[in-house]
Parts: sequence; C-alpha cells; structure tokens
Amino acid sequence: MGRFLANSYRLGTKELWSLWRDPAMLLLIVYVFTLGVYSAATAMPETLSNAPIAIVDEDRSPLSQRIVSAFYPPHFSPPRRIDWAGMDPGMDQGLYTFAMVIPGNFQRDLLAGRSPIIQLNVDATSMNQAFVGSGHVQNIVMGEITEFAQRYRHTTEPPVDLALRARFNPSLDPAWFGALVEVIDYIAMLSIILTGAALIRERERGTVEHLLVMPVTPAEIMLAKIWSMGLVVLLAAWVSITVVVRGVLDVPVAGSLPLFFTGAALCLFATASMGIFMATLARNMPQFAMLLILIIMPLQMLSGGNTPRESMPGPVQDVMLAAPTTHFIQLSQAILFRGAGLDVVWPQCLALLAIGGVLFALSLRRFRNTIAKMA
Repeated sequence: MGRFLANSYRLGTKELWSLWRDPAMLLLIVYVFTLGVYSAATAMPETLSNAPIAIVDEDRSPLSQRIVSAFYPPHFSPPRRIDWAGMDPGMDQGLYTFAMVIPGNFQRDLLAGRSPIIQLNVDATSMNQAFVGSGHVQNIVMGEITEFAQRYRHTTEPPVDLALRARFNPSLDPAWFGALVEVIDYIAMLSIILTGAALIRERERGTVEHLLVMPVTPAEIMLAKIWSMGLVVLLAAWVSITVVVRGVLDVPVAGSLPLFFTGAALCLFATASMGIFMATLARNMPQFAMLLILIIMPLQMLSGGNTPRESMPGPVQDVMLAAPTTHFIQLSQAILFRGAGLDVVWPQCLALLAIGGVLFALSLRRFRNTIAKMA
C-alpha cells in the first residue's frame, strides 16, 4: 500500500507540473472561476433589471399617479411620462421595452363599477425582459388598483392576510443563486475536462509508452490524475467562492464550507473517473471535445442546477439519479443555501461515493484494455 500511494503521489506531482506548463488550460481555469462566475451571476437571463418603461397618463388622477410611482429600480428604470405622439416612435427606436397607456377618466370609471382598460405595449424583441416583465407589470398595476379601491370604498379587509417571506434569499437577488450554481457546475465540468485532457495529452506526446515501462500499475496512473486534477479544481473553487462570490458579489454562504468541499471531493472522484473513461474512447483532443459536448450539456441541464428536477418528466428524473452531478447539486444547494449539516446530506454523500466507485472501476477496466492494446 505504501508503494502504491508513493507512486500515485509522484505521478500526480508530474501531472501538476505538466498542467503548469499548459497555458491554455491554466487560462481556462482562471477564466471559468473568475469572469465566468461573475458574468453568469450578474446576467441571469430570466431576471428583470432596469427595464425601460414609459407611461401615457391621460387621467392625471391620484390612482394613476400611484400606478406611475409603483415602478422603480432595480426591476424598472424610473418611468418616463410621454404623450401619445411619442409612444410609437420611442418603441420603434427601442427606447422603451414597455409603454403603458392609462386612459382618461380611469379612476372615475373604476369607482363607478365599470371596467376600464389599461393598454400595455411590449417590445417583444427584448425577449427575456418582455416575457418576465409583462407579468411584473400586471401584478404591480393590479396590486395598486386593488389596494386603492378597497380603501376608497371602505370595504372590509379579507379574513386572511397572506404574508410572504422569502427564505435563504430575502432580497430575491438572482446573483445569490447564479454565482453559487455556476461554481457547482464548473467544479464538475473542469474535473472532466482536466483529467480527460491529461490522458489525451499523454497519448499525443507519446509519454504513455514511457509509463508502460515503469513499475507502475494502471490504477496508480488513474489515481494520480484524479487526485492532482481534483486538487486543482478544489483550490480554484475555494478561491472563486472566497474572492468572487463572497468578496466581489457579496453573496453569503449559509453552511459549512469544509462540508461542501468534502462533498465536492466525492463528486470529483466520480466526474474525474468519467473524464478518464471518455479519454479512453477518444483518439485525440477534437474527438474528446465532441464527447464533452454530448456529456456535459445534459449533465448541466438535467441535474437540477438550472431547472428544478420537479419540472422534468419522471423517467428523466429517474435516469439522472445515476449521474453524480444530480446528487452533488442537491448536496451543494442544501449546504450553501440552507445551511444543512451532515445529518441532512449524508444520503447524497453515500450516493456520490457509490457512483464514483462504479465509474472508477469501469474506467480502470477500460484504461487497462487501452494500455494492453498499446503494449
């Protein structure tokens, strides 16, 4: 056992020096865990931020003034008051994403029991803001109208008052969610890329033949690549959470970071084994890149990080239980968002350990067969 660990340590040190001499990989690691995390966290596509809105107020009543004042940053920019003549040209020039028209006598008709109509014009070329913002505008307007009408008519309050409290993200800031989710995704992605690229690099440079004549086993070679590349990813993730997430973005981390990185290490054991298996299937780096697209995209889309698992079909949920990223995302969100402890996430830890063991055994068998053909 001592010789096994010593050989794995020396081979892993060699992998670290090899990575240090690869500027492209180093640049990828630095970019992903710094600018990649920051840009993804600050530009979540489903959020509404400073959407430009213009209002044609023909009523000039207390109710219309109240509706106008209900739109403010950060979701909307301060409303611009315009007239009918300036609405169409402004939308044609892309100055406003939303243009609302409050007709004359709106407040009088509303209090008289009629059903006045507010017109909302939406620039649908701004697809993300138009899709999300239309619902925001409707909720804001209806909330102001309902509250005004109840108070003016002296109606009794409803018997039940729904008090909403947002847990774990009280301000509903999308950067809190986006930053940590990107770190979680990049941990799995980089571990697959680095371990697979390390093996491909050995083959393209012809150093695999050197390893074959050395007194080392395929298991030692695999373990060396896993621990060395996993260590790099863990260090990069720690720097990203400390500097970018908690420092620059000011995102709080609720749970224990040591527990999170323990779960990350278990995930890296599984995903790094997956990277080696993929590298044994590919003959060169372009083929490995094609395999990455086929594997990483479904892992990121179907593991529950960007889309809740509950919204996926049942068979898809069942199949993705075999993916280590599914359990890692559940573990990470429980720890980082909700402050969960080991008593909550131990099932995910066991699942990651079991999946990692199976993937390591499959990769080791495939790696031995590949080496046997080269010998």
